[in-house]
Amino acid sequence: MTDLIGVLPSQGIERLIENGAIAAETAVETAQVQPASLDLRLGNVAYRIRASFLAGRDRSVADRLEDLSMHRIDLRSGAVLEKGCVYLVPLMERLRLPDGLRAVTNAKSSTGRLDLLTRVVTDGGTEFDRIPAGYDGPLYAEICPRSFSVLVRPGQRLNQVRFRAGSAVLDDTELRRLHADERLVDGSPVIDGGLGFSVDLKPADGGLAGYRAKPHTGVVDLDRVGAYAAGDFWEELRPRDGRLILDPGAFYILVSREAVTIPPAFAAEMAPYLAMVGEFRVHYAGFFDPGFGHDGAGGRGARGVLEVRCHEAPFVMEHGQIVGRLLYEHMSEVPERLYGRDIASNYQGQGLKLAKHFHA
Repeated sequence: MTDLIGVLPSQGIERLIENGAIAAETAVETAQVQPASLDLRLGNVAYRIRASFLAGRDRSVADRLEDLSMHRIDLRSGAVLEKGCVYLVPLMERLRLPDGLRAVTNAKSSTGRLDLLTRVVTDGGTEFDRIPAGYDGPLYAEICPRSFSVLVRPGQRLNQVRFRAGSAVLDDTELRRLHADERLVDGSPVIDGGLGFSVDLKPADGGLAGYRAKPHTGVVDLDRVGAYAAGDFWEELRPRDGRLILDPGAFYILVSREAVTIPPAFAAEMAPYLAMVGEFRVHYAGFFDPGFGHDGAGGRGARGVLEVRCHEAPFVMEHGQIVGRLLYEHMSEVPERLYGRDIASNYQGQGLKLAKHFHA
């Protein structure tokens, strides 16, 4: 195991593939390797399960499936995963991590913007999306479509995995120093356990502030980019007073007021703000790659898209309210390929933007 501390970059991930720490029956493709993460691919089958679960210590996912699986679905010709149901899909990739290297997974940006709850489950796992150092075994994606039913096929990439050695999260003092050097946001930073960001409910042009998912829609084919009219799936939100009342159970796409920057030697992860501030959660797609919004990667700051779900009670969200924070981490090396410069992205320099499947 390398003595480097931090998040592994693209070239470090490629070394893991070369030495067998990342393996798959169908060879890992170059396009799966991102600046600070690896995209994971769906396998050939899905299991409709009665309930979400974790394997638990010293237990395998396969053993738990014997009790919780309702039926098996062949994905090779495409299959619809229905809204409100829970599925488990074996992933093509498996891991054999060296000691000292752990991993964390998250939904890809387009996955989160579809309100497609997906989490990685492992043998012996006691937490979702957390893979301990030295893990040797298969990976599974738990998928629960929340707003739209989706058509899936083998090889589609809904999750990504990031590899970490040691502890490399910047504390508040280091974060203030980095902001002084790199200007991480386009205003006065709110730094308290990470870099805080707020919601924009007063667009500069006085127009569109966000979207709310419609409750009864058609199926979204995850392979079709720009194929669906946004109005068939989303209601536009144009609050007049900078306030938005969130409905329990509803899903919203909003945008941060701040334009943020991730310098090339760092990565970041979105963390929800404290639950005590309101009955909502900003969630799902949480990785920000090195170079996101950075001048050296073709950006001048990019606003973060917020995927918001309201919980038990209606809640008034106000313009400028802090809704989350970014936790910055050191990369173990600067990636050879940067987000937005060497790797094309649908979301570099983004403002308010739906998933890539929709058009205006």
